[in-house]
Amino acid sequence: MDTMANSTFKLLVTILCLFLNTHISLGADTISANQSLSGDQTIVSAGGVFVLGFFHSGNSSNYYIGMWYKQVTTQTVVWVANREKPVSDRFSSELRILNDNLVLFNESNSPIWSTNVNATMSSGSVQAVLMDNGNLVLKDESNNSKPLWQSFDYLTDTWLPGNKFGYNKLTKMKQVLFSWKNSEDPAPGLFSFQIDPSDASYVTLWNRSRIYWNTGPWTGRFTLAPEKRPNIILYFEIVSNDNETSFMMHATNSSVISFITMDLTGKMKQLMWRPETGWNVLRTFPRQQCQVYASCGSYGSCNDNSEPFCLCLEGFEPNSPKEWDLKHYSGGCSRKTELQCGNHSNFGSEERDKFLAISAMSLPENQLFVKAGSFAECESSCLTNCSCTAYAYNSSGCSIWTGDLLNLKQLGEDDSSGRTLYIRLAASELRSPKDNKGTIIGVVLGSVAGLVILIGLVLVLLLRRRKKTVGARIPVGGSLMAFGYRDLQNATKNFSEILGRGGFGSVFKGVLPDSTVIAVKRLEGVDQGEKQFRAEVSIIGTIQHVNLVRLLGFCSQGTKKLLVYDYLSNGSLASHLFDTEKLNILDWKTRYQIALGTAKGLAYLHENCRDCIIHCDIKPENILLDKEFCSKVADFGLAKLVGRDFSRILTTMRGTRGYLAPEWISGVAITSKADVYSYGMMLFEFVSGKRNSGLCELDGKVSYFPCLAASVIMKGGNVLSLLDPRLEEQATIEEIERVCRVACWCIQYDEVDRPSMSKVVQILGGVLEVELPPMPRSLELFNDDQENVMYFSEPSSSKSW
Repeated sequence: MDTMANSTFKLLVTILCLFLNTHISLGADTISANQSLSGDQTIVSAGGVFVLGFFHSGNSSNYYIGMWYKQVTTQTVVWVANREKPVSDRFSSELRILNDNLVLFNESNSPIWSTNVNATMSSGSVQAVLMDNGNLVLKDESNNSKPLWQSFDYLTDTWLPGNKFGYNKLTKMKQVLFSWKNSEDPAPGLFSFQIDPSDASYVTLWNRSRIYWNTGPWTGRFTLAPEKRPNIILYFEIVSNDNETSFMMHATNSSVISFITMDLTGKMKQLMWRPETGWNVLRTFPRQQCQVYASCGSYGSCNDNSEPFCLCLEGFEPNSPKEWDLKHYSGGCSRKTELQCGNHSNFGSEERDKFLAISAMSLPENQLFVKAGSFAECESSCLTNCSCTAYAYNSSGCSIWTGDLLNLKQLGEDDSSGRTLYIRLAASELRSPKDNKGTIIGVVLGSVAGLVILIGLVLVLLLRRRKKTVGARIPVGGSLMAFGYRDLQNATKNFSEILGRGGFGSVFKGVLPDSTVIAVKRLEGVDQGEKQFRAEVSIIGTIQHVNLVRLLGFCSQGTKKLLVYDYLSNGSLASHLFDTEKLNILDWKTRYQIALGTAKGLAYLHENCRDCIIHCDIKPENILLDKEFCSKVADFGLAKLVGRDFSRILTTMRGTRGYLAPEWISGVAITSKADVYSYGMMLFEFVSGKRNSGLCELDGKVSYFPCLAASVIMKGGNVLSLLDPRLEEQATIEEIERVCRVACWCIQYDEVDRPSMSKVVQILGGVLEVELPPMPRSLELFNDDQENVMYFSEPSSSKSW
């Protein structure tokens, strides 16, 4: 009986343990086709090193699929799948295998992240395995060759031992480590780390553009690395061949937990775990915090000898006090009191702006040198320029700064490189003792005239209420609004969320007080005066078409020129065509409608406006998509607005050379047919789903895709072979052939042989038939000189449109 009782007891304990166990029980390190991961379930690598599951950080209610060390008591996340798309309910969300991919579904059962590989496997043969080196591998269990996908190729902020990190020469893809946005949000932040394949060095960047530190080239070690002593925990091995330039990081002792990460502060750090002391920082680069570019944001001063290392300048306060409380300072500071300069109601009053002297400062970059014979003249030149935010005067002369001040550093008093910087502030921020005496007198007089003051307060409150209702937007004819710079600065959180960059400037996401989401373009290189700028903007504002991005308003304050547009939720066409990590691929029907809509928008600009508007920069980045994937042409009219001429177009558009018509080089007058050429080059990308700039292979032949497409069209070949393989031939053959024929006509060398955009609309709309085009001369010569893809000798004319 005792034996039977013991057996029953053991059985009950086993059942209870199975019931309480929250981990996947079948294959502790694997997610197979018949399994899913949800709620508090996790998988653990075979050796018990890493855990994969849902996690959240701090007080955030958002959850992510991530990976962390099992043996480390402080949860340290080293990889995140859905870093930009969190879920709110982990119990209703799940990670599972679907169609040979690992897919994360949110609480609405919508896919928000996927490994997104093209594979054809037998049902149930694909599984995801968590390795002891921290690599999550998707593979065919019946074939142990190359993984279908691995997390080591898609890093977040951490580089683990055993992982290669570098540049793929075949795909032209760089791996990048991005810092978290803050300690509770793993979305990509301001700081990043990537390889420079030209000399096998690594660089750290601010805002994906400004390099502020690099390792120096590899000569058996990184020549500019801050530490001269050897790294006894980790070592590096270069991998350089025709396929890649990368570095493999190895650990000298596999039992020691150590890795390199891009920290929130903008420093790369090597960390090592010791159970008795926790995480220890072995190395940082750069070594000093203030070497990180703009680590304190705008109007924040960095001091390596203070705690915290960031302080707002006097007269300024943190843009986000919550972020500063969390010791995240890169969001910067903003003024407490608005400046009086430019406010005509205060012109000539005693409340003129003043300057605060800050000694021992490292002067910001991008200063303008002004002719001034004395300190007083230098101050006056800044005071009379409402765009001037600071000035400095020394033996080198007078320097002024316009716009926000970045990368401010407070140096020691004994540092000879320190200078006195004069910061512009509202007069009320710099009260003198005389002002205090005047205030006392004012209070006494005010008590006598209390009734008058009370009436004044009531009027002020009414005016403020009206101002709050109306907002900072002032109608300027029709529906176009004039915005204040400070209001757009607040709406965009100090221009922190960038949507994209182009030849005309950068675009930022913003939200107005009435919750309207906007896109704000900060123009660069605008030399026009106030009156002319407003006139040009007013013309652009009158242009309305369903396939053109709508201009809502503008801002013009001194040198600050900004345009405010409708925000389009699906971003640019480029982000959908070329981003291989996108979960939802644009199907052919959508691509065709986008091509037709874009043609309609351009036809309107060329033929239906009072004056023909030539875009000058047609490319997928300038075709935006609304929530219904309706295409809208962006940046039209800006070429004229910034005064773009022949010489400037060559300089500013090098990055999109593959879309430029031959006449840009030949020096002849530019007409609307230049846009037609760019549109034709873009049509090839609609078909292939890839940039024209690279080579591709078709039927064993490697060449430039437009060449291959034209050859297939000329010879009556299989047009489905040209189609983006991700579409799995799900397209109409007649439409593919029509698009390729139109593309070939559009890129004819002689502009008279190119169709007008209205003709293109008729052809794509099925109203007109399109003849078989001649082989474009530029494509015939491509194989002779692949560097000159679009600039060639003039061919004979073939057709007039």
